[in-house]
Amino acid sequence: MDNQTMYRALGIGREVYEFSRPVLDSLSERFLAIDEIAEFNQLKVLKAMQDAGVAEAHLMGTNGYGYSDIGRDALERTYAGIFGTEDALVRSQIICGTHALALSLQANLRPGDEILSPVGKPYDTLEEVIGIRKSRGSLSEFGISYREVPLNPDGSFRYEEIRSAIHERTRLAEIQRSKGYSSRESLSPEKIGELIRFLKSVKPDLLCLVDNCYGEFVCREEPSEYGADMLVGSLIKNPGGGLAPVGGYIAGTKDCIENCAVRLSAPGLGKEVGPSLGLNRAFFQGIFLAPSITASAEKAAIFAASLYERLGFSCHPRAESRRNDIIQAIRLGSPEAVLAFCQGIQAASPVDSFVTPEPWEMPGYDAPVIMAAGAFIQGSSIELSADAPMKEPYHVYFQGGLTWPHAKFGIILSVQKLWEKGLVKL
Repeated sequence: MDNQTMYRALGIGREVYEFSRPVLDSLSERFLAIDEIAEFNQLKVLKAMQDAGVAEAHLMGTNGYGYSDIGRDALERTYAGIFGTEDALVRSQIICGTHALALSLQANLRPGDEILSPVGKPYDTLEEVIGIRKSRGSLSEFGISYREVPLNPDGSFRYEEIRSAIHERTRLAEIQRSKGYSSRESLSPEKIGELIRFLKSVKPDLLCLVDNCYGEFVCREEPSEYGADMLVGSLIKNPGGGLAPVGGYIAGTKDCIENCAVRLSAPGLGKEVGPSLGLNRAFFQGIFLAPSITASAEKAAIFAASLYERLGFSCHPRAESRRNDIIQAIRLGSPEAVLAFCQGIQAASPVDSFVTPEPWEMPGYDAPVIMAAGAFIQGSSIELSADAPMKEPYHVYFQGGLTWPHAKFGIILSVQKLWEKGLVKL
């Protein structure tokens, strides 16, 4: 059996398969550049692990209080080395990216402080954390205020408006690297660095927090190398390498990380407690594999954009654009097309391929959301997945793929589903 025969066995018709081939052939040089960045980042991770003195004993775990967990401590030294920061907090007790961000904000803000978002509206789940949408336990309930400055239509920063928005109570700037559920471009580490330099020129003691979700290892540098005080992300996205079953990280200055550790555990306990519960091996192996797996996800995003642009759909970023994260937004324009796309991704999954995804009221979102992900880890968006809020303009957000061949198949199958329903013409 050849490859095309296997594709047919998995539901891909000849017409769709032939349509995808020239698109794929055009991407060889782009993929070579991605592999070069992955190689650089692989060596960076390797050096950080060696500098941290990772040993077989560090792969074990602790329980109870987690006192003297040498593996956990070596893992945090590794993350600090990778991101070039003074310290890091990497814990299974941090449930997800939203939890890591909430923890960072709660730990480093006090009543009377104000948060500034100089890049517009934050990701949906942060609205309730901040109190933009009323929610029990939000920062606004503790007297912490918020203001935002939108980006210009071309994605540039509104520097004078940002300057005017900063005052004596402005304590922290929250900078979201990825676009989230918006159509703006995701931000490069260099562009984030440009913004940080400006912010600190206006108020030198302003803390700059970067939501780094979906961006790790896409570029050679990270925002922490451009002056970010805190870099925050989830282990079931890029840095977990598909192996971490839970967890989040915060990398940054020693003072900020100590504040986060105290907020996660309790005053007087800080980083000294928190058992790794046998997860150190998965965390270490996941971060070791992360550069290669991120490269697979980035190739998938570019292939998806190239294929869907050829079908006439608008994509953000465009296929030829520089990538700053692994998310690919595709404007499908109708609920029927969104459903068909997500059904194709689900049907391509190794787990629950027989399930039909449907929209539902997810916690933290203001509209029903459809999610397709037959993943080994629930909610793992470094694995092949797609999600979309079921509202205008009906963008679907595609990301992940632990291996490039699997991601490639999933994208082609999504086109197959749309074609079968008469929603696209080849």
